[in-house]
Amino acid sequence: MTLAPETTDLKVQLQLADDWFTVCDLTRLVPGRGVAALLPDGRQVALFRDRSGNLYAIDNRDPFGGAAVLSRGLTGTHQGRPFVASPLLKQRFDLESGQCLDDETVRVATYEVRAY
Repeated sequence: MTLAPETTDLKVQLQLADDWFTVCDLTRLVPGRGVAALLPDGRQVALFRDRSGNLYAIDNRDPFGGAAVLSRGLTGTHQGRPFVASPLLKQRFDLESGQCLDDETVRVATYEVRAY
């Protein structure tokens, strides 16, 4: 069976300071996979879309290993909360809050994200 490609004019946008920054077309986000994007200030963000269509954006830098790899992590849920597991040391980060589920002292930045 072949799935028809999704067609939409919607763009994924992040709230940066007081304005919305367009990152990519919504069709670039495949449910269950992450995408990395470069922000105007040089930071990287990891964008995710779940199977329900919810969008998440967190800092792409793994605070444990220091590499910008969270966009390449595996996604899942823990107690009903979406997370991404780092491909380096497998720490899990809540996609809504940025909280590390394996070390309560560590958190990554989150961004408000929308399809517009």
